[in-house]
Amino acid sequence: MDWAGWAVFGLLATGALTMVMIAAQMAGLTRLDLPLVLGTLVTPDPDHARVAGFFIHLAAGQIFALGYAATFALLGQATWWLGGLLGLLHVAVALTVVLPLLPGVHPRMASHRAGPSYRAALEPPGLLALNYGIQTPAVAVAAHLVYGVMLGLLFQVR
Repeated sequence: MDWAGWAVFGLLATGALTMVMIAAQMAGLTRLDLPLVLGTLVTPDPDHARVAGFFIHLAAGQIFALGYAATFALLGQATWWLGGLLGLLHVAVALTVVLPLLPGVHPRMASHRAGPSYRAALEPPGLLALNYGIQTPAVAVAAHLVYGVMLGLLFQVR
């Protein structure tokens, strides 16, 4: 396992994914603000939440990059298309399992079942995160494809 490569490549790929998501949000393609969603897990202040959420997102990206690296090592190859396939699997699980379950554990997110509470500051993402805009799934797929393809290419070069 190339530990230095994993650490650097994970940061680069997570940075690229984050840039795609933020650019899409700024362009009005999605309302999903991952740093805000993640940061409000630990603090109610939106400005502090975005900073905390950015670092939580970087850490999560490193953990996922470790999974990609382990998969490449297990298969004995790293390619852009294999990274892309892993990115598609990653985003499919995120959009269909992780995000819909988030209201059940997020202290500041409303729930479809229980509705908003006095502490809810965020709306629930819903299936495929469609509550954050009709183009959100496409943006998430594009961002995760960038992440996976980038990791595949970087590990292939190593």
